[in-house]
Amino acid sequence: MEHIVFLTGRLAQPNLERVLAGIDAAPFTWEVREIGLQVAALMTADMIRRRVALPVQAQRIIVPGRCRGDLDALTQHFGMPVQRGPEELKDLPRFFDRAARPIDLDTYKVAIFAEIVDAPRLTVEAIVERARRYAADGANVIDLGGLPETRFDHLADSVQALKGEGFTVSVDSMDPAELLRGGRAGADYLLSLNLDTLWVADEVDSTPILIPREPADEASLHEAIEIMQRRGGAFLADPILDPIPFGLTASIVRYHRLRERFPDVPIMMGVGNVTELTEADTSGINAVLFGMAAELKVSAVLTTQVSQHARRAVREADWARRIMHAAARLNSLPKGISDALMTVHAKHPFPDTPAEIEATAAQVRDGNFRVQVSPQGLHVYNRDGLRLAQDPFTLWPQLRLDDDAAHAFYMGVELARAEIAWRLGKRYVQDQPLDWGCAAERQAEDLSRWCAPGTTMTKTPGTNPA
Repeated sequence: MEHIVFLTGRLAQPNLERVLAGIDAAPFTWEVREIGLQVAALMTADMIRRRVALPVQAQRIIVPGRCRGDLDALTQHFGMPVQRGPEELKDLPRFFDRAARPIDLDTYKVAIFAEIVDAPRLTVEAIVERARRYAADGANVIDLGGLPETRFDHLADSVQALKGEGFTVSVDSMDPAELLRGGRAGADYLLSLNLDTLWVADEVDSTPILIPREPADEASLHEAIEIMQRRGGAFLADPILDPIPFGLTASIVRYHRLRERFPDVPIMMGVGNVTELTEADTSGINAVLFGMAAELKVSAVLTTQVSQHARRAVREADWARRIMHAAARLNSLPKGISDALMTVHAKHPFPDTPAEIEATAAQVRDGNFRVQVSPQGLHVYNRDGLRLAQDPFTLWPQLRLDDDAAHAFYMGVELARAEIAWRLGKRYVQDQPLDWGCAAERQAEDLSRWCAPGTTMTKTPGTNPA
């Protein structure tokens, strides 16, 4: 059985030992080594090299998740793998569970069509720039949306410019003449043709997306599909997803009936009628819609980013298709795969109980403030004691920072983050930005590189070690 050595600091050692002892049927034996520092987050690779003597009788060494330095060099030094654990030691059981069953999120089956809905009002340059952003967020096809009674004189130029940049392009219009111009300019797809405009597909090489004459007119869509099948041409079929409360459920049933009648037909689902027209967080809506898309074996989804609350729809769609494809592939619930779509809440927001925080606080012998969050509220402690409140303003008089502006500003920022995390049920880690999943960019930090101490790691009076 593998033997693992866990390196830590004095404050974290008791909790780490409790967590490891609580892992049921652990496939390894373990020992914890405190290497002579108080705060585990301040551990570095150089410190480990100096303080951990050779040889180490183990098959692996795990260091704190915030440990800085070159772990590859440590691996060479100790002659065994040295790796970072999770940032929170309470996450160790899930850390080992995920390591035992890594889930591949690099694959997917649903193509994302990202619509530029106001393309006629944008310059060609602006269209190309928008397309680059959509592609960076995961779009496979850039869809040029037409506007009713709005001329799109630069449609052909836009298609050709996008094709010149290597994009796959679709043109979205209810005007057959506009579709013809887009197809002749080189568009890969045309949205959308019904039974009455199917003749457009004979005039160009573009792949048509077929729709019913009216959303409820399933017969006309089925007839258009059968005509295209007899011709042997490529196409996608879209029964139209209606908004709430104007037929969403009935439209989902239409998709299901289409799949039952045509088991192998490629289907498109336009999700904008739900994400754009429902004032709710779109990450959850996309999760459900892409879950249905996975069950229905949908080939493509058309999404839009018009409303401000839906401004990350493409990025969310990219994550949703990968997560739901993994769930379908593994015949597993979409749990424990990725938390990218959990933008507002966390699955395990409060890793430490009030009693555990109190026990840690009792060991602190310096004046630097530590901040933690539990279901009870915000815990702030140093050598002068532990304070607990649900409102940061209640804590202010107890911190005695009236004459230390820099420290007061720092604590204001940290307590604001902590309060947000407590109220929403998110994970809070001192000195780290809150994790908003795919809703906000988070720059990946290179922990292998040395950097200056952070806001709570400097030796300037009035600042705090993490």
